[in-house]
Parts: sequence; C-alpha cells; structure tokens
Amino acid sequence: MGRGKLRIYLGAAPGVGKTYAMLSEAHRRVERGTDCVVAFVEHHNRPRTEVMLHGLEQVPRKHLDYRGSAFTEMDVDAVLLRAPAVALVDELAHTNVPGSRNAKRWQDVEELLAAGIDVVSTVNIQHLESLGDVVESITGVRQRETVPDEVVRRADQIELVDMSPQALRRRMAHGNIYKSDKVDAALSNYFRPGNLTALRELALLWVADRVDEYLTEYRSEHRVSKIWGSRERIVVGLTGGPEGRTLIRRAARLAEKGAGGEVMAVYIARSDGLTSASPKELAVQRTLVEDLGGTFHHVVGDDIPVALLDFARGVNATQIVLGSSRRKTWQYVFGPGVGATVARESGPDLDVHIVTHDEVAKGRGLPVARGARLGRSRIIWGWVVGVGGPVVLALLLNTIDLGLANDMLLFLTVTVAAALLGGLFPALASAAFGSLLLNYFYTPPLHRLTIADPKNIVAIAIFVGVAVSVASVVDLAARRTHQAARLRAESEILSFLAGSVLRGETSLEALLERVRETFGMESVALLERAGDVDPWTCAGSVGPRSPKRPEDADVDMPVGDHMALALSGRVLPASDRRVLAAFAAQAAVVLDRQRLQHEADQAKELAEGNRIRTALLAAVSHDLRTPLAAIKAAVSSLRSDDVAWSEEDQAELLEAIEEGADRLDHLVGNLLDMSRLQTGTVTPLIREIDLDEVVPMALGGVPEDSAELDIPETLPMVAVDPGLLERAVANLVENAVKYSPTDEPVLVSASAMANRVEVRVVDRGPGVPDEAKDRIFAPFQRYGDAPRGAGVGLGLAVARGFAEAMGGTLNAEDTPGGGLTMVLTVRAVDSLPDLATATAERQAS
Repeated sequence: MGRGKLRIYLGAAPGVGKTYAMLSEAHRRVERGTDCVVAFVEHHNRPRTEVMLHGLEQVPRKHLDYRGSAFTEMDVDAVLLRAPAVALVDELAHTNVPGSRNAKRWQDVEELLAAGIDVVSTVNIQHLESLGDVVESITGVRQRETVPDEVVRRADQIELVDMSPQALRRRMAHGNIYKSDKVDAALSNYFRPGNLTALRELALLWVADRVDEYLTEYRSEHRVSKIWGSRERIVVGLTGGPEGRTLIRRAARLAEKGAGGEVMAVYIARSDGLTSASPKELAVQRTLVEDLGGTFHHVVGDDIPVALLDFARGVNATQIVLGSSRRKTWQYVFGPGVGATVARESGPDLDVHIVTHDEVAKGRGLPVARGARLGRSRIIWGWVVGVGGPVVLALLLNTIDLGLANDMLLFLTVTVAAALLGGLFPALASAAFGSLLLNYFYTPPLHRLTIADPKNIVAIAIFVGVAVSVASVVDLAARRTHQAARLRAESEILSFLAGSVLRGETSLEALLERVRETFGMESVALLERAGDVDPWTCAGSVGPRSPKRPEDADVDMPVGDHMALALSGRVLPASDRRVLAAFAAQAAVVLDRQRLQHEADQAKELAEGNRIRTALLAAVSHDLRTPLAAIKAAVSSLRSDDVAWSEEDQAELLEAIEEGADRLDHLVGNLLDMSRLQTGTVTPLIREIDLDEVVPMALGGVPEDSAELDIPETLPMVAVDPGLLERAVANLVENAVKYSPTDEPVLVSASAMANRVEVRVVDRGPGVPDEAKDRIFAPFQRYGDAPRGAGVGLGLAVARGFAEAMGGTLNAEDTPGGGLTMVLTVRAVDSLPDLATATAERQAS
C-alpha cells in the first residue's frame, strides 16, 4: 500500500474558516462515494461548524486523565483499525495530552499517512516553526505549539483559507468565534487590524513561495525551458550610466501594474573586462532599486546579451527593460548592440522593453556584443585572410600589371588586415606567404624563387619587417587591452566590496552570498579552527551542501593561519584568485566585526548595570532617608520621658513607625529586585498554578476598598513563578492605586486569550501619552505627580523584568473613557481542546 496524501487548509488567524472548509470538502467527498471519517475535529461550540459535522462518521475519541482532569484526543489505533480512505484531523500543530501515543498531532498524522490513509488537516500560519520569531514580533506572543515547516511543505495540496481583517473582526464582534465575554479582549489584543493584516500578508507570501517552489520543481522535472508568465518578474539591464535610474523607475511602474510584480536589476561584468561604469552611479542605482522593493544583482558574463538572457530565464522573468543605446551612429558598424541582440534572441516568451532617455546617442553606450580581446572567430578570420588573401590577390594581380611597388603595398595591406583580425601568428603567416608569392610571380627572374636585383631584396625585407612590426603591435595592443579590462573588472568588483563596507553591510551571510553570486558558485563557506590540528568549524555559509573542510572545496582561499574561504561549484582560474582574496579578507573582517559588536553589546550591558547600581546608591542615600527619619523621630518621641503621651498619640506614633517600616520594606525590595534583574541573577522557578492563588495575595499592600478583583474560575492554569508573579502584580496595583482617584477603585481582571492568560490592571487616573508608554517602564522613571505616596520609580521596571523573566510580557494601554491599563501576559498551561478556555490557535474554524 502506498503512502497517503496530505491536504492542508492554511489560515492566517483563528476564525477564518479552515475547519468549515475542511468539513465542506468532506461532505463533497462523501457525496462522491468516498469513505471519509472524522478522526478529530473540534467545533468549539460554533453552531455553523457543529452543523457541518452532522452526516459525517466520527471515530470515537480516546479518553485520558491528566492532573485529575479528563481529556480527549484522537484515537490513532481506532482510526488505523477503521482504515478509511480519508481522515479529517483538525489542528495539525496541537500538542497531545501527556500519556498520548505521540507528543504532537502531526506525528499522529504521519502514522495515518504511512498506513496509506489520506488526511485532510488545518493549521494557522503562526504555528509554522520557522516563523516563530516573525509572529512574535507581530503579535508580541511566542507560539508554544508549532509544526516543522517540512511537514507542511511535504503536503500534496495546500489551500489558503483567506479572509480580510475587517470581515474577521466582524465575525468576532458577532460572537461567531469566541464567547461574548472574550470578544473585547480579543479585538483589543490578538485580533487588532494591524496584527491580522501582517499575519495575512505572511500567509499569502508563504503560500506564494511554496507555489514558486512547486512551479520550479515541475519545470525542472519536465525540462521546461520556456518562460511561464505566472508572475511578473522584470529584469532591468544596467550599464552604470545615468540612464539606469530612469530604467529602474520604469520597471517599478511596470511591476505595479501586475499582481506580485518583482523587479531585479542586474549589472553584468565581463570576465575579461567592463565598460566604463561609474561605481558611484551603480551604488546610487542599487539603493534606488532596493528602496523600490527590488533586488540588485552583480554577475559575471563574457557575452553581455547571452548572460542577460540566461539570468532572465534562470529567474523565470517575463520582461526585460533596457535603455536605448548611447552609442553614436558610426559605432553600429561594430555590431547591432546589446538591446537589438537581446530583443532578437529573447523569443516569444520574454518581452523586451527599450526605454528612451536623455542620454541616447551621446556616447559610452551599452556594451556592444563583441569581445574586447581577440576571440576565436576573429583568429579564424585572421588565418583565412592571412593565408587565402595573398592567393586571391596573386590571382588578381596576374591579370593586371601594377608594378612591383604597388604589388608589395597590396600584399602589405593584406598582411595588416590579417594582423588586425587574427593577431601575430596569422600576420606572420601572411607576411611569409606573401613574400614567397612576390618573389615567385613579380620579382625577376619570374617564376623562380631567386632575386636578381639586390634592390628587390631590400624591398621584400622591408615588406616582411613592416608586416611583422604591425602584427606585433596589434597583438600587444590586444593583450594590453585584455589586461586593462581585466583590471577594470577587478576594480569594479572591489569597489562594490568597498561600498558595502562604507554602507555598513556587516552581515557575513550577505557577503558570502555576494561571493557566490559574483563567481557563479554553488555554495560558499567561511571556515575556521583554533589550531593546526583542531577540526574546522563553519563560521558562516550560503548555498546547499557547503564544504566542511577546505580540502572538500573546489576552491579554497586561506585567510591567515586558521581561516579559509571555501567555494564549491567550479574551479576558478588563477586570475580570479586576487579578487577572491579580497573577498576572503573582507569576510574575516566582517566576522571579527560581528564578534566585536557582540562584545560591545556585552560591555554596554555591563555599563548599564553600573549605571543602575549608581542610581541604586543614589536612591538608598535619598529616598530611604525620609522613612528612616520618620521612624527615628517616632521612636525618639515614644522613648522621651518629658512628655506623657496619650494612648491615641502612642497609637499614632506606632502607626507612623509601621508605615515607615512598610515603605522601607517596599523600597528595599524593589531595589534588590532591580539589582537582581540587572545582574541577571533572577532564576524563575516555573510551576503550574491557578491565578486565584496568587493575585489576591498581591492586593495586600493597598487599602481594602481601593481595588476590585475579577478572576474567573474557568481560567486555565498558568506556568509562572508564583513569587515573581505576586511581586509584579503587587507593583502594578500599587502604581495604579497611587494615580487613581480615591472614589474610583482599581480593577484587576484576568482572561484567557490564545495560549496565554492576561492580567489587566485598570485605573481611571490621568493616563499616559503614547510617546511615554515605553518610557515609564525604565528604571527611576516617574510620570506626573503621585498624590498618595512617592517612590524611586522602580515598580513598573521591576514588574516588566519579572514578567519577561517568566516568558511573559507587560505593556501599557489606554483605558476606554480615560486612564491607564497595564496588561500582564503569562503563558497558559497547554489545556486541551475540550476545555472552554482552549487557546486561540485551537479556535481555528
């Protein structure tokens, strides 16, 4: 039995309709007579999704007990025993209850596929493992449940279930996704328009990239060389001239007219030389194309039109944009030029746009389609003229008597032509053969290889000398031209390298990619080792199957004693190694710079720690003196024998001592906590706990009527350090009470959202402007006046530090109607699909 096929419905966010689409597909298959069962689908109490389950056979779930609670999971054995043709398995990234057969649901799916069962599943874009950092930067929450990208990539079909952010938020507001008590929190957090738009773009781009991969694979398997215009890719041919900016902008406008248009600017440098391109102008054009969302490529090619067309076909481009030739009219005698050649050779599947500009016919145009040194065709023509030319000329001169002097000039002309075309050796052959013909046919005695008149001997000697001299000069000029062009090519590449340094491009991978692209290699790696006998380690690499040792590479360039740049793909000529050495040295510099930057960052952290410690000392010397003075004054008064204190006065003094001691305890606690955070000695002891065991204890430091508590009993357990969480919430509540009006109690509420739990501390105080919301979390920052006490400005900094130490977040938001809301987010324990508080990722429809 063969392996089953996997079909995945991919969505950008919970609620877009993945489960509904999957169930609709199941009904279509059942109507066609396919044996289709529901292995595991969670409807999350959504009426429309629940209705779609009617009429479909459901395999009974497996019941599991965990921590005193009952859960259900997919019964893999039951599905295998049932052996349907198609099984529906919802939430591919789901984590199974401990004690299950596999840790992840995608592993259960792998078993079904291996048994020959087709599987239809669902997953959200934020669950792909490679996108964890990107999703966290968008939503502020790290996804705990992920599925390896390779599992999704191997799917036989991936179908995107799309919905606009506005439509999804309307579904949320109508209660079609979450219960009404969770709608407000969801709309103001995870389901913000910006979050949904970014996740939607991420999903669209990911699917578009997979489609590109499938298309490339198909074209490779079926050996399709013809360009398919499935996506507008526009290649701009640059010469380094000022017209390049016009071409780039024109290409960008063309790309905007098509969906998903992409602009790739390419500058082709000959391996034997470059045209007179301005490095400064190329740098400006590179910046322009990158600002417009395109990419810049610098490649090497001997024949400019062929290299340009090969590049365009290699990236499956649909259009090429070139500028009208800058050459003058007489220069066309050397060839049709790059534009005309590319247009002629492009074929019907590649459009070529010739764009006019202000530099047309002003000279220094696009490179003509011919080499700078003597090519093979020129040498062949040189031999043809050098050997055949004297024969043809002799046949013509036998019919016309022009005299020996004119005959010698004509033979010399043929020799010069052979030198101009083929260089030294064809010219020498022409001179020797021509001198023999002159001697035999035109120098007395005729038809004999002897010369009677000594003057004729001198004439023939001069003829041979002139011919050899001209041939030598032409050959030397060709070689010098080649050398000069070669050096110019190297200087152009080195100028790009220097430009990248000046632009601050310090990414080692970007530099290695430049090396790979410049020299046309398959992979490049920078290798290093500690000593002569130590193993090699890879400091950075690009391309597939990068070499692990210099000996394994096609080309290796040593950098010092214990570093080497290794390239795989082809063997480079010796003339290229000089430029490669410059790249290797720069790679070593970039690596050192990255390490120095890391050390500088560490030094910056140490300096910040020293600054904090200095501020701590200042706080100890200033802010702690006031409560100490109050305590000492109260104690001295009680110990005084001169005054007979009444019981009320004694109680008041004792209360002042207690308040001062409490204030000291709070300040010292925050100072010590801040010190621990700055020195990195906070080690949270994470365990599972209910919020209602911790949050009420955090309200002990504020007056009884100053805060209200709303912690639902249905909340999932959280994975936190109870002590750190209590201190963080206590600081938030004390800060909120400090700034709230006396008749407006602070609200402390909690709700579940996605795989997290949010604790919201809401006050009705003056609020904080948007530009100051991040600044209030810095140490020793106090915003405005504190009518009910003062502090050193560490409470919020400590609270955020503790939240981040536990893997959570702390942010400030505006309270609707006025005030400030502190949102403390902590991780929820993986609660499981049948709980009312299932995570947002499991709320997929």
